[in-house]
Amino acid sequence: MEYRHELKYVVTAARLALLESRIRGLIPLDVHAGEAGMYQIRSLYFDDYYNSGYVENEIGTDPREKFRVRIYNGDRGRISLELKSKEHGMTKKQSCLLTEEQCQTLMAGQLLSMNPEDPPVLKKLNLLMRTRLLKPKVIVEYDRVPYAEPLGNTRITLDQNMASSDEIHRFLEPQIRRRPIMGTGQHILEVKYDEFLPDYIYRNLQLNSLRQTAFSKYYLCRRYTLKGSR
Repeated sequence: MEYRHELKYVVTAARLALLESRIRGLIPLDVHAGEAGMYQIRSLYFDDYYNSGYVENEIGTDPREKFRVRIYNGDRGRISLELKSKEHGMTKKQSCLLTEEQCQTLMAGQLLSMNPEDPPVLKKLNLLMRTRLLKPKVIVEYDRVPYAEPLGNTRITLDQNMASSDEIHRFLEPQIRRRPIMGTGQHILEVKYDEFLPDYIYRNLQLNSLRQTAFSKYYLCRRYTLKGSR
């Protein structure tokens, strides 16, 4: 997959509702949204001994990358390992599927047994766990309403109820203790596209009037964990 544009905005609940009412008639819901029109995302993020991923996001290091394990709607039947890279404001994602046993091993911060047929992203994670002491650090969870437009390969996602948890050992359990991260009534709008963002989407979202943020969800959630440990 080539690099894509990815824009993030912090919006109020009222603004999010207004944006959804505008976009609903223009772009169809993603086919994976299901009958509820949304799905829950839970990710387990990794960082090294020095918390380099956190620090690099804070100071805006370019390029940078981070690993995460992700599940949707608590489904243990589909667990994915993802490597997300960012360069010059654009992002690229590489991924592979994990077995539940592999996920449990990674949750414990242990190296996986490797073989030559493993996907490159899995080999790289294993190497960095060995050489840079990468470990799982925090769980990030939120509800997503996704819209998808083939033109420009555009995705508009409305992310609500973002929360974090340090109960890494319970990552695959249906319910975990979590703490809200955003301020009251604050949510995240994400706009992703390839070469261009269709003009009619830009106009209806009125992106020029929104507050863009460079901080990742991992950074926002990990910040509370680090502050609490000082």
